[in-house]
Amino acid sequence: MAKGFKTGLLIGLGTGYVLGARAGRGRYEEIRAAWSRLSGSPAVQRAAEKTKEVAGDGAKKTLHAVQSGVGKAGTAVKDRLNKEPTAELQEELASDRSSGKPVGEDEPPAPGEAFSG
Repeated sequence: MAKGFKTGLLIGLGTGYVLGARAGRGRYEEIRAAWSRLSGSPAVQRAAEKTKEVAGDGAKKTLHAVQSGVGKAGTAVKDRLNKEPTAELQEELASDRSSGKPVGEDEPPAPGEAFSG
């Protein structure tokens, strides 16, 4: 989270606490009753259900897109790994085998060549 957001959240919570404490129990009960009426309203219930449906549909579409992308990436990697080595690579491997040195292990550069571009 961003530092500014955290600071704003803390200020908002602190302000709400102070104002709520000053308002007292009676005001708390009024707010709670108003919230109960609002949240029990059929219009609010329908809006909440519609929001859940839209969020669920969006999550399904996102999951499908991610799965599709992962599948494509996996196929691409598999295709690259299953390709035959190029003629150049085959020649290099053959020369490494004939020289007696382990395959894939190069000679370290001379001290003067190590950092030259």
